[in-house]
Amino acid sequence: MKNGFFSVLILLSFLFCLANVNEAAVPCSTVDAKAAACVGFATGKAPTPTPACCSGLQQLAQTVKTVDDKKAICRCLKAASGSLGIKDQYLNKIPGACHINVGFPVSTSVNCET
Repeated sequence: MKNGFFSVLILLSFLFCLANVNEAAVPCSTVDAKAAACVGFATGKAPTPTPACCSGLQQLAQTVKTVDDKKAICRCLKAASGSLGIKDQYLNKIPGACHINVGFPVSTSVNCET
């Protein structure tokens, strides 16, 4: 009886840890919503990033708690950029214009796993 109880306890602890790991990453729906206002500038259709763009990205930056969060956000942005016609010459200006330090070069070809 004790062995069965401890086995169940260990299994529940393991599942709880897995659930917490999966919850840590920022979902693409959140990333897309926060970055949507940046598309006009990132495609070259707007002369500057809008205040809504900068505000959304600053809010997104505040959600980053782990390296996995940063990687997840990067993967979401990279996936969306291909279908939207994002251009690197505009994209790499957004962090400076919005006063956000991302800590790595911003590009559609960035490796999100490093």
